Amino acid sequence: MRVLVTGAGGFLGGFMLGALRAAGHVPVRAVRRPAPGSDDVACDFARDTDPVVWGPRLAGIDAVVNVAGILRETRDDTFERVHVAAPAALYRACAAAGVRRVIQISALGAPDDGEFIASKHRGDAVLATLDLDWLVLRPGLVYSAAGAYGGTRLLRALAALPLIPLPQRGQQELQPVAAEDLAQAVVAALARPALARTVVEVVGPEVLTLRAYLAHWHRWFGLPPARWLPTPRIASTATVALGEGWGRGPLCRAIWNLLDRRRVGAADAMPQLQAKLGLAPRTLAQALAERPAHAADLWQARWYLLRPFALATLTALCVVSALAGLHTPAAAAQALLPGWPAALVHALALGGSGADLLFGIWIASGWRLRRALQGLALLVLAYTLGLGVFAPTLWLEPLGGLLKNLPVLVLIGTVLALEPRR
Repeated sequence: MRVLVTGAGGFLGGFMLGALRAAGHVPVRAVRRPAPGSDDVACDFARDTDPVVWGPRLAGIDAVVNVAGILRETRDDTFERVHVAAPAALYRACAAAGVRRVIQISALGAPDDGEFIASKHRGDAVLATLDLDWLVLRPGLVYSAAGAYGGTRLLRALAALPLIPLPQRGQQELQPVAAEDLAQAVVAALARPALARTVVEVVGPEVLTLRAYLAHWHRWFGLPPARWLPTPRIASTATVALGEGWGRGPLCRAIWNLLDRRRVGAADAMPQLQAKLGLAPRTLAQALAERPAHAADLWQARWYLLRPFALATLTALCVVSALAGLHTPAAAAQALLPGWPAALVHALALGGSGADLLFGIWIASGWRLRRALQGLALLVLAYTLGLGVFAPTLWLEPLGGLLKNLPVLVLIGTVLALEPRR
């Protein structure tokens, strides 16, 4: 089968592609930015809400697997567009084009768990009204030892800490399922065309508390026995509010709602999964044992929490440097470059402060972050070399002076090295 996989560039999409290829299918990636020279299909769930635009993309397609989803809304990527309007347009286009097999990856939970779940279920409801051989898969907490994203990435990062915070004493119940097993559920569903017009919960074989889940990952990293820090609810609420206000980072309202509620399937979820799809998902312990941790897994987990602090540090450094430069007396600036025209020194001081402020705002915005970091690195290097040559006494200042620029350059280089290319 030629299978169109939407959201193929995301965390779950990669597992779907691999499983489909291994089963002999031909997956076609539907992504926002197609790879040059590939047969990828260009689509944008923030805008493609008209069935007409999906029609040509379905030529030669035998089945569709929708894995597209977001955890945090932006001005364009809203839950309503990405989880409801665009999928509805795709499904209606499938009905018009005769692509009968549609598999929707939804989410386990109740609509009052938050708009992420509610919008996913609204998308499911639209699909259920159409004359298609549709199937909705609702997974619990999805994890993989091979990688992580969103809430599971945050949990791995927490598990890598020497002192692990536990909101509500970690008693929230989860029924996690491996991403690889979820992908196998999709493959099994394609092989069972008679299984249609139904909802299947895809969960693992055991119910774990959040504390037990984190303990599994902590041991997987090869760390000493975990130490726990019970966290009052007000601390979690404040952290979520901070993450929402910043607009990025490891914690947002959708992730917190998913982790704060009971995420467990129905009592017969596992027997139904076995009966309908012939699938027996692995326990978390089994999945982790099959893929031992590497050193890179630990530092990637820890970097997930360190990254926001590194970016906040660089932002604060730029803004404070700009304000300090603007408040530096003209005589003090002139003393650094004796003999230079006063107008030129003033222009350099003003321009440097403006550049610092610009980069601070740019990094805080998160827009084209790699470019911002590269520009800041060049600016700091120019400061260091320029002042180091024309004001060499700054190298010997008691508080470090220009020497402090060297660890700043190292920090920028570290963030750049670890920042993914998008």
